[in-house]
Amino acid sequence: MNTHKVVAALLLSASISLPSWASDDAEANSALIQKAFDDWRAGQGGIFQLLADDAVWVVAGNSPVSGTYRTREAFMEDAVKPITDKLATPIVPTVRQIVAQGQHVVAFWDGQATAKDGSRYENSYSWHMQLENGRITRVTAFLDTWRLVELMN
Repeated sequence: MNTHKVVAALLLSASISLPSWASDDAEANSALIQKAFDDWRAGQGGIFQLLADDAVWVVAGNSPVSGTYRTREAFMEDAVKPITDKLATPIVPTVRQIVAQGQHVVAFWDGQATAKDGSRYENSYSWHMQLENGRITRVTAFLDTWRLVELMN
C-alpha cells in the first residue's frame, strides 16, 4: 500500500472514531432520558425528577412562561405549575427522537393533554439538555409558544 493510501486510511479512521468515554456517556445519557420519558408516559415519574436543584432551564420564545429559571424549584413553580393548572389531564409525551453526544442530549417529542375547558392541548418540543452525573443541569426548551399562549389564555 502506498504512503498516500495509508495516510488517507488513518485520517478517515481518526475522523469517525469517537473516544470510548464519549460514546459511553452518550449511550448512558440517551438511555436515562428515554427511561424518564417512558416513566412519564406511564404516569410513574418523569423527566423533571432528573433535574439538579441548581438546574438552569431556558424556555425559548414568547409566552407567559418564556425566560430563564435558575433553579429546579423556580422552574417547577413559575413555569410548570401555571401550565399544569390549566390542564385537566397530565401531558402525555411521545418521543420522536433522542440524539446524544457525550453529556448533551436532545429530545424531540410531542405532548398531548386535555385542558380544563375541554379543549385539546397538543405541542411539539425540542429540549436541549446537558447532564452531569445522571442529573440534568441545563436545558433550553423550544416549543410552539403560540399553542402555549392559547392554553394559558
